Amino acid sequence: MASTNRRSSHPVHPWRPLLALFVAIAAMVGGMAASGSWVPKLGLDLRGGTTITLTASNSTGGGQVDKASLEQARTILQQRVDSLGVGESEVTTANNNQITVSVPNVSQDRLRDMVGQTALLNFRVVYYAEPIAVPAATPSPGATPQAGSGSTAPQASVVPQASTTPKANNLPTAPAAPAKPSVAPSPYPSVAGKGVPQDKALTWQPDQQAVANFAAYHCGDPVNDVADQPLMTCDREGTAKYLLGPTVVSGQQVQTASAGIPQGQLQWVVTMDFNSEGARLFADATAQLAQGVPTKQFAIVLDGRVVSAPQVNEVIPNGRAQIDGGSQGFTQESAQSLASVLKYGALPLALTIDSVDTVSPVLGGEQLRGALIAGLLGLILVAAFAVAMYRTLSWIVIATIALAAVMTYSLMVLLGQGLGVATNLPGVAGAIVGIGVTADSFIIFFERIKDEVRSGRTIRSAVESGWEKARGTILISDGVQLLSALVLFILSIGAVRGFAFILGLATIIDLVVTFLFTKPVMTLLMRTRYFGEGRRGSGLEPASIGVERLPTSRRRPRDAAPATSRVATSSPVASAPVASAPVTNSVPTTEEA
Repeated sequence: MASTNRRSSHPVHPWRPLLALFVAIAAMVGGMAASGSWVPKLGLDLRGGTTITLTASNSTGGGQVDKASLEQARTILQQRVDSLGVGESEVTTANNNQITVSVPNVSQDRLRDMVGQTALLNFRVVYYAEPIAVPAATPSPGATPQAGSGSTAPQASVVPQASTTPKANNLPTAPAAPAKPSVAPSPYPSVAGKGVPQDKALTWQPDQQAVANFAAYHCGDPVNDVADQPLMTCDREGTAKYLLGPTVVSGQQVQTASAGIPQGQLQWVVTMDFNSEGARLFADATAQLAQGVPTKQFAIVLDGRVVSAPQVNEVIPNGRAQIDGGSQGFTQESAQSLASVLKYGALPLALTIDSVDTVSPVLGGEQLRGALIAGLLGLILVAAFAVAMYRTLSWIVIATIALAAVMTYSLMVLLGQGLGVATNLPGVAGAIVGIGVTADSFIIFFERIKDEVRSGRTIRSAVESGWEKARGTILISDGVQLLSALVLFILSIGAVRGFAFILGLATIIDLVVTFLFTKPVMTLLMRTRYFGEGRRGSGLEPASIGVERLPTSRRRPRDAAPATSRVATSSPVASAPVASAPVTNSVPTTEEA
C-alpha cells in the first residue's frame, strides 16, 4: 500500500516529452526550409506521366518465358529508365510474361524508344550493299559516319569516303555481283550455336545461296539477327540493304557508352569502349578491313538495323568506336537513350508494346485535389464526433490529429527530397487513414480513465492509472497495424506499396504523438479545477462518466470499513457497546415484526 502511494506521489514532468516533441517538429520544419521544398514528391498518378505495358517472348519466338530472363529484362529496363534522371520510375513484372514501366514527366515517344529497343548491338563486315531507289525524291549524300572519336587518335581513322553519287549511307562501290543462280531463298537458322564462331567470323564468305537470299530480300521482310549467322537487313531509313557476315564484335563486349558532341563536330554521336576481349577482336577486324578484305566497310547493327556503315582506313587498336546516327543523325535525346541502352546491355527477351497510358498533369492534379477534399471531410467528421462526445476535452483530439498530420506531411516532404520517396494516390489514402487512427488512441485512453473514475478514483489519479492500463492496448493495436502495413509492403507491388509505406509511417507517428503529447497534456489539464473537478462542459462531468458524483478523495470507499474496525477494537471497554449496537439494531422486535 505504501509503495502504491509513493508511486502515485512521484513527481511527473509532463513538459519534458512535450518539449521533445516540439523540438522534433521544429527540426522537420527546419529541414524543409533548408531543402527549399515545402511539398511532397508526387507520384506518377498525381503529377502525370506514361505507363507502358510490354509482353515478353523468347527471341526464338517459341517456348515459355524463363523467370530469370524476365527478371533480368526488368532490371535492365529499370537501369535504362533510371538513367533518365527522373524520380519514381517503376518497372514491375506481372503474369509471368509482362513488364510494366511507369515513368513520370517523360514524353511517350522517348519512353517508347527507351524500353522498346532490345539493344542487340553487333559489328559485322559488309559483303554486299545495294541502294534502294526512292521514287520522286533526290537522296542527298550521306553523313559522315565514323567508328572512332573525332580526335586525331587512331580510332578517328574510320571515315567513309566521300561520294558524289547519290548512294545511301555513302555505300562503297560493290564488287561485281555474281550471276544470280536460280536457287530459292532459304532462311538462316534462328538459333545461335549452329553457325560461324565469333573468332572466325572474318573468314566467312557468302555462297550462291547467300547471294540468292540477298537478291530476294526486301526491306520490309522480317530480320533474323542471330550472332553466328549472316544477316540481310536494311538501314534505319530504308534507303539501302546489306548482306552482312556473322558478328565480329558483340554488344555484350561493350564496357561503357556515352553520348556527346566531339570537338570540331556539330552532331551528336555515341562513343563506345570495348572490354579487353572486344578491343582485341575490334583491332583484328579493323586491321583486315583496312586492307580491303573482303571490303573496307564495317556495319554497326542495332536491333537488326544498320545504324552506321563506315569505311575503315586504319587499324583501331584501343577498342573505341563511334555511332553517328547515319544520314538522319542523332538528336540529344536519341543519342543519350542509345548510349543508355548500350551501356546496360541487350534485353534477353523480345518485348512487344501492348498498351501505352498517359496521365496528364491536369488529371493528376484533379485526383490529388479530390483525395485531399475527401480526407479533409473525413477528419472534420472525426472532429465533430469528438466534440459531441467529449465536449471541451475534444480539443485534445483535434490537436492530436493536427500534430500527426503536420508530422506525417513533413516526413513525406523530407523522404521525397532525401530518398526520392514519391507520394502516390494510395499513399495519400494511407496518410489519411493513419492520421484518423490517432483518434483511436485517445479514445482508448479516455475510456480507460472513465473506468478508473467509476471504480472510485479521482480524475487526477485516474489519468495515471488509466494510462498504465491503456498504454499496453495502444501499443498492441498500433503494433498490429504496423505489422499489417509491413506485410502489405513486402508482398504487394506497384501503388499498393505506397499505401502500406505511408500507413506504417503514420502508425509510428501515432505512437509518438500519443506518448509525447496526448498523455502529458491530459496530465496537465487534470491539474486544473475545470477539468480536475469535472465541471460542466469539460467532458468529465459525472453524467458523461456514468456516476452520480465524482470521488473527492484518493482513498476508495471500501477502505473506510477496515479503518472503523481498527478504531472500535482499540479500547476493550468501548468494544462491548459498539459491538452490541449493531446486533440490537439488526434484529427486528416482535412489534416491528
